[in-house]
Amino acid sequence: MDNAARQLARWLARHPRVAVISGAGCSTGSGIGDYRNDAGEWKRQPPVQMQSFVSDPATRRRYWARSMLGWPIMSAARPNPAHLALADLESMGGLAGLITQNVDGLHQAAGHRQVLELHGRLAEVVCLDCDARSQRSALQGRLQQANVFMADVFAVAAPDGDADLDASLDLSAFQIPACHRCGGMLKPDVVFYGDSVPRERVDRAYAMVDEADALLVVGSSLMVFSSFRFCRRARELGLPMAAVNRGVTRADSWFDLKLEADCSELLPATVDALAG
Repeated sequence: MDNAARQLARWLARHPRVAVISGAGCSTGSGIGDYRNDAGEWKRQPPVQMQSFVSDPATRRRYWARSMLGWPIMSAARPNPAHLALADLESMGGLAGLITQNVDGLHQAAGHRQVLELHGRLAEVVCLDCDARSQRSALQGRLQQANVFMADVFAVAAPDGDADLDASLDLSAFQIPACHRCGGMLKPDVVFYGDSVPRERVDRAYAMVDEADALLVVGSSLMVFSSFRFCRRARELGLPMAAVNRGVTRADSWFDLKLEADCSELLPATVDALAG
Protein backbone atom coordinates (compact mmCIF):
# COMPACT_ATOMS: atom_id res chain seq x y z
CA MET A 1 0.00 0.00 0.00
CA ASP A 2 2.83 2.43 0.83
CA ASN A 3 4.38 1.92 -2.61
CA ALA A 4 1.05 2.38 -4.39
CA ALA A 5 0.36 5.54 -2.39
CA ARG A 6 3.75 6.93 -3.33
CA GLN A 7 3.11 6.12 -7.00
CA LEU A 8 -0.21 7.91 -7.00
CA ALA A 9 1.18 10.83 -5.00
CA ARG A 10 3.97 11.30 -7.56
CA TRP A 11 1.43 11.15 -10.41
CA LEU A 12 -0.81 13.73 -8.72
CA ALA A 13 2.14 15.99 -7.99
CA ARG A 14 2.94 16.07 -11.72
CA HIS A 15 -0.63 17.13 -12.56
CA PRO A 16 -1.86 20.04 -10.43
CA ARG A 17 -5.38 20.21 -11.98
CA VAL A 18 -6.88 16.72 -11.97
CA ALA A 19 -10.50 15.97 -12.85
CA VAL A 20 -11.91 12.97 -10.97
CA ILE A 21 -14.59 10.45 -11.94
CA SER A 22 -15.91 8.48 -8.97
CA GLY A 23 -18.13 5.41 -8.94
CA ALA A 24 -19.73 2.90 -6.61
CA GLY A 25 -16.38 1.59 -5.37
CA CYS A 26 -15.88 4.93 -3.65
CA SER A 27 -18.91 4.30 -1.42
CA THR A 28 -18.55 0.62 -0.53
CA GLY A 29 -16.60 1.65 2.56
CA SER A 30 -19.76 3.46 3.71
CA GLY A 31 -21.81 0.27 3.61
CA ILE A 32 -23.33 0.92 0.19
CA GLY A 33 -22.96 -1.99 -2.22
CA ASP A 34 -21.77 -1.92 -5.79
CA TYR A 35 -23.28 -3.49 -8.90
CA ARG A 36 -20.34 -5.24 -10.55
CA ASN A 37 -17.65 -7.74 -9.60
CA ASP A 38 -13.93 -7.48 -10.38
CA ALA A 39 -14.56 -8.81 -13.89
CA GLY A 40 -17.02 -6.00 -14.59
CA GLU A 41 -20.02 -8.36 -14.57
CA TRP A 42 -23.33 -7.80 -12.75
CA LYS A 43 -23.44 -9.11 -9.18
CA ARG A 44 -27.25 -8.94 -9.15
CA GLN A 45 -30.10 -8.12 -11.48
CA PRO A 46 -29.47 -4.92 -13.45
CA PRO A 47 -31.21 -1.76 -12.15
CA VAL A 48 -34.72 -0.82 -13.22
CA GLN A 49 -35.11 0.56 -16.73
CA MET A 50 -36.78 3.95 -17.18
CA GLN A 51 -39.25 2.68 -19.78
CA SER A 52 -40.36 -0.18 -17.51
CA PHE A 53 -40.71 2.12 -14.51
CA VAL A 54 -42.99 4.50 -16.41
CA SER A 55 -45.07 1.98 -18.36
CA ASP A 56 -45.41 -1.02 -16.05
CA PRO A 57 -47.25 -0.63 -12.70
CA ALA A 58 -45.79 -3.92 -11.39
CA THR A 59 -42.24 -2.73 -12.07
CA ARG A 60 -43.03 0.57 -10.37
CA ARG A 61 -44.48 -1.16 -7.30
CA ARG A 62 -41.46 -3.45 -7.01
CA TYR A 63 -39.06 -0.52 -7.34
CA TRP A 64 -40.72 1.50 -4.58
CA ALA A 65 -41.04 -1.58 -2.34
CA ARG A 66 -37.30 -2.16 -2.70
CA SER A 67 -36.63 1.52 -2.14
CA MET A 68 -38.77 1.63 1.00
CA LEU A 69 -36.65 -1.12 2.55
CA GLY A 70 -33.27 0.13 1.29
CA TRP A 71 -33.64 3.86 1.95
CA PRO A 72 -32.94 3.68 5.73
CA ILE A 73 -29.50 2.17 5.01
CA MET A 74 -28.69 4.74 2.34
CA SER A 75 -29.84 7.69 4.42
CA ALA A 76 -27.79 6.51 7.41
CA ALA A 77 -24.56 6.15 5.38
CA ARG A 78 -21.69 8.46 6.22
CA PRO A 79 -18.58 9.47 4.23
CA ASN A 80 -15.69 7.02 4.43
CA PRO A 81 -11.95 7.77 4.19
CA ALA A 82 -12.08 7.79 0.37
CA HIS A 83 -14.60 10.65 0.32
CA LEU A 84 -12.65 12.52 2.98
CA ALA A 85 -9.36 12.07 1.15
CA LEU A 86 -10.81 13.45 -2.09
CA ALA A 87 -12.16 16.44 -0.15
CA ASP A 88 -8.66 16.92 1.28
CA LEU A 89 -7.15 16.82 -2.23
CA GLU A 90 -9.63 19.50 -3.28
CA SER A 91 -8.74 21.69 -0.29
CA MET A 92 -5.05 21.27 -1.16
CA GLY A 93 -5.83 22.78 -4.58
CA GLY A 94 -5.10 19.65 -6.57
CA LEU A 95 -8.45 19.01 -8.24
CA ALA A 96 -10.20 20.67 -11.18
CA GLY A 97 -13.53 19.11 -10.20
CA LEU A 98 -15.22 15.80 -9.42
CA ILE A 99 -17.78 14.00 -11.58
CA THR A 100 -19.57 11.30 -9.60
CA GLN A 101 -21.78 8.49 -10.84
CA ASN A 102 -23.00 8.00 -7.28
CA VAL A 103 -26.38 9.25 -6.08
CA ASP A 104 -25.69 9.09 -2.33
CA GLY A 105 -24.49 12.68 -1.69
CA LEU A 106 -21.51 11.45 0.35
CA HIS A 107 -18.90 13.57 -1.45
CA GLN A 108 -20.71 16.73 -0.35
CA ALA A 109 -21.22 15.32 3.14
CA ALA A 110 -17.43 14.91 3.31
CA GLY A 111 -16.97 18.62 2.57
CA HIS A 112 -16.24 18.35 -1.15
CA ARG A 113 -17.42 21.54 -2.85
CA GLN A 114 -17.07 21.19 -6.62
CA VAL A 115 -19.11 18.02 -7.27
CA LEU A 116 -21.12 17.26 -10.39
CA GLU A 117 -23.70 14.55 -9.70
CA LEU A 118 -23.93 12.95 -13.13
CA HIS A 119 -26.88 10.72 -12.29
CA GLY A 120 -28.68 12.99 -9.83
CA ARG A 121 -29.28 12.47 -6.10
CA LEU A 122 -31.48 9.90 -4.44
CA ALA A 123 -32.44 12.25 -1.60
CA GLU A 124 -34.80 14.12 -3.91
CA VAL A 125 -38.02 12.98 -5.62
CA VAL A 126 -39.53 14.48 -8.77
CA CYS A 127 -43.07 14.33 -10.15
CA LEU A 128 -43.01 13.24 -13.79
CA ASP A 129 -46.23 15.14 -14.45
CA CYS A 130 -45.71 18.59 -12.88
CA ASP A 131 -41.94 18.50 -12.13
CA ALA A 132 -42.49 19.29 -8.43
CA ARG A 133 -39.49 18.38 -6.24
CA SER A 134 -39.70 16.96 -2.72
CA GLN A 135 -37.49 15.21 -0.18
CA ARG A 136 -37.14 11.42 -0.26
CA SER A 137 -37.11 11.39 3.55
CA ALA A 138 -40.67 12.78 3.58
CA LEU A 139 -41.85 10.14 1.11
CA GLN A 140 -40.51 7.35 3.33
CA GLY A 141 -43.13 7.95 5.99
CA ARG A 142 -45.90 7.93 3.40
CA LEU A 143 -44.62 4.66 1.92
CA GLN A 144 -44.44 2.96 5.30
CA GLN A 145 -47.86 4.21 6.39
CA ALA A 146 -49.47 2.96 3.16
CA ASN A 147 -47.74 -0.43 3.25
CA VAL A 148 -47.72 -1.68 6.83
CA PHE A 149 -47.85 -5.27 5.55
CA MET A 150 -44.19 -4.83 4.47
CA ALA A 151 -42.96 -4.09 8.00
CA ASP A 152 -41.60 -7.59 8.60
CA VAL A 153 -40.32 -8.31 5.08
CA PHE A 154 -36.62 -9.21 4.98
CA ALA A 155 -34.47 -7.78 2.20
CA VAL A 156 -30.77 -7.47 1.46
CA ALA A 157 -29.50 -3.94 0.92
CA ALA A 158 -28.49 -3.14 -2.64
CA PRO A 159 -26.84 -0.14 -4.37
CA ASP A 160 -28.66 3.10 -5.09
CA GLY A 161 -30.79 2.97 -1.96
CA ASP A 162 -32.92 -0.05 -2.83
CA ALA A 163 -32.92 -3.68 -1.69
CA ASP A 164 -33.00 -7.17 -3.17
CA LEU A 165 -36.46 -8.66 -2.64
CA ASP A 166 -37.59 -12.25 -3.11
CA ALA A 167 -38.91 -12.38 -6.68
CA SER A 168 -41.89 -14.45 -5.53
CA LEU A 169 -43.11 -11.79 -3.06
CA ASP A 170 -46.65 -10.66 -3.94
CA LEU A 171 -46.63 -6.87 -4.23
CA SER A 172 -50.04 -6.45 -5.84
CA ALA A 173 -51.31 -4.65 -2.73
CA PHE A 174 -48.32 -2.27 -2.52
CA GLN A 175 -49.46 1.36 -2.62
CA ILE A 176 -47.33 4.11 -4.19
CA PRO A 177 -48.02 7.63 -2.90
CA ALA A 178 -48.80 10.20 -5.58
CA CYS A 179 -47.55 13.74 -5.99
CA HIS A 180 -49.01 16.06 -3.33
CA ARG A 181 -49.41 18.86 -5.88
CA CYS A 182 -51.01 17.15 -8.89
CA GLY A 183 -51.51 13.48 -8.06
CA GLY A 184 -48.92 12.49 -10.67
CA MET A 185 -46.26 9.80 -10.82
CA LEU A 186 -43.28 10.14 -8.46
CA LYS A 187 -39.75 9.05 -9.33
CA PRO A 188 -36.42 9.48 -7.53
CA ASP A 189 -34.59 12.40 -9.11
CA VAL A 190 -31.91 10.15 -10.56
CA VAL A 191 -31.09 8.92 -14.06
CA PHE A 192 -32.41 5.38 -14.52
CA TYR A 193 -30.89 2.94 -17.00
CA GLY A 194 -32.34 3.66 -20.43
CA ASP A 195 -32.75 7.34 -19.58
CA SER A 196 -30.41 10.15 -20.66
CA VAL A 197 -28.23 12.38 -18.52
CA PRO A 198 -29.45 15.98 -19.02
CA ARG A 199 -27.44 17.71 -21.75
CA GLU A 200 -26.51 20.65 -19.55
CA ARG A 201 -25.02 18.26 -16.99
CA VAL A 202 -23.02 16.43 -19.66
CA ASP A 203 -21.67 19.72 -21.01
CA ARG A 204 -20.56 20.78 -17.52
CA ALA A 205 -18.74 17.47 -17.07
CA TYR A 206 -17.00 17.85 -20.43
CA ALA A 207 -15.93 21.35 -19.38
CA MET A 208 -14.35 19.94 -16.20
CA VAL A 209 -12.32 17.50 -18.27
CA ASP A 210 -11.39 20.17 -20.82
CA GLU A 211 -10.05 22.43 -18.06
CA ALA A 212 -8.03 19.67 -16.38
CA ASP A 213 -4.49 18.54 -17.09
CA ALA A 214 -5.17 14.90 -16.14
CA LEU A 215 -8.03 12.53 -15.27
CA LEU A 216 -8.28 10.20 -12.26
CA VAL A 217 -10.90 7.42 -12.05
CA VAL A 218 -11.79 6.23 -8.54
CA GLY A 219 -13.91 3.15 -7.86
CA SER A 220 -15.58 2.82 -11.27
CA SER A 221 -15.50 0.10 -13.91
CA LEU A 222 -16.67 2.72 -16.47
CA MET A 223 -18.93 0.08 -18.03
CA VAL A 224 -21.74 2.59 -18.55
CA PHE A 225 -21.23 5.05 -21.38
CA SER A 226 -22.41 8.01 -19.29
CA SER A 227 -19.04 8.02 -17.48
CA PHE A 228 -16.83 6.29 -20.06
CA ARG A 229 -17.37 9.15 -22.52
CA PHE A 230 -15.32 11.47 -20.30
CA CYS A 231 -12.35 9.11 -20.43
CA ARG A 232 -12.74 9.08 -24.19
CA ARG A 233 -12.71 12.88 -24.15
CA ALA A 234 -9.55 12.89 -22.03
CA ARG A 235 -7.91 10.50 -24.49
CA GLU A 236 -8.87 12.73 -27.43
CA LEU A 237 -7.26 15.66 -25.59
CA GLY A 238 -4.12 13.65 -24.85
CA LEU A 239 -4.55 13.95 -21.08
CA PRO A 240 -2.72 11.53 -18.77
CA MET A 241 -5.12 9.14 -17.01
CA ALA A 242 -4.87 7.06 -13.84
CA ALA A 243 -7.28 4.78 -11.99
CA VAL A 244 -7.79 3.36 -8.51
CA ASN A 245 -10.19 0.46 -8.93
CA ARG A 246 -10.46 -3.17 -7.95
CA GLY A 247 -11.01 -5.15 -11.13
CA VAL A 248 -11.21 -4.33 -14.81
CA THR A 249 -12.43 -1.07 -16.29
CA ARG A 250 -13.55 -0.22 -19.78
CA ALA A 251 -10.56 2.10 -20.20
CA ASP A 252 -7.74 -0.08 -18.83
CA SER A 253 -5.64 0.22 -21.99
CA TRP A 254 -5.69 4.02 -21.73
CA PHE A 255 -4.33 4.45 -18.20
CA ASP A 256 -0.78 5.57 -17.53
CA LEU A 257 -1.19 4.28 -13.97
CA LYS A 258 -3.67 1.64 -12.77
CA LEU A 259 -3.74 0.69 -9.08
CA GLU A 260 -5.96 -2.22 -8.03
CA ALA A 261 -6.57 -1.23 -4.44
CA ASP A 262 -9.31 -0.28 -2.02
CA CYS A 263 -9.73 3.45 -2.56
CA SER A 264 -10.73 3.98 1.10
CA GLU A 265 -7.25 2.76 2.05
CA LEU A 266 -5.13 4.04 -0.82
CA LEU A 267 -6.46 7.60 -1.10
CA PRO A 268 -5.86 8.59 2.55
CA ALA A 269 -2.33 7.14 2.31
CA THR A 270 -1.82 9.14 -0.87
CA VAL A 271 -2.90 12.37 0.83
CA ASP A 272 -0.44 11.63 3.64
CA ALA A 273 2.34 11.04 1.10
CA LEU A 274 1.57 14.34 -0.64
CA ALA A 275 1.46 16.22 2.65
CA GLY A 276 4.73 14.64 3.70
